[in-house]
Amino acid sequence: MKFSLIVLIVLLALVAAFGLQNPGEHTVRFLQLSWVTSMLGVIVASFAAGVLGGLLAGLPGFFRRRAEASAAAKRIRVLEAEVGDLKKTVATLTPPSTGNAQ
Repeated sequence: MKFSLIVLIVLLALVAAFGLQNPGEHTVRFLQLSWVTSMLGVIVASFAAGVLGGLLAGLPGFFRRRAEASAAAKRIRVLEAEVGDLKKTVATLTPPSTGNAQ
């Protein structure tokens, strides 16, 4: 956790330094759209698009793991109930005689 936070801070510092050293305006063209913005704006927009793409790519796995965890929790509850019933049954049974009378 701490390592990833340090890496994120260093990465953001590098991006900020790059943006500050390239303050000029740039024309951005995408399909039929065109607008003028700073390099920092382009970098921030690209970073946001990358984060959004990563989150969207991870959603199917997130929902699959959540469903698996829910199914596993339900199975655990069923097994715990079975163990409880077996313990009650064992407690009511009398121990078998071994046939060694003394």
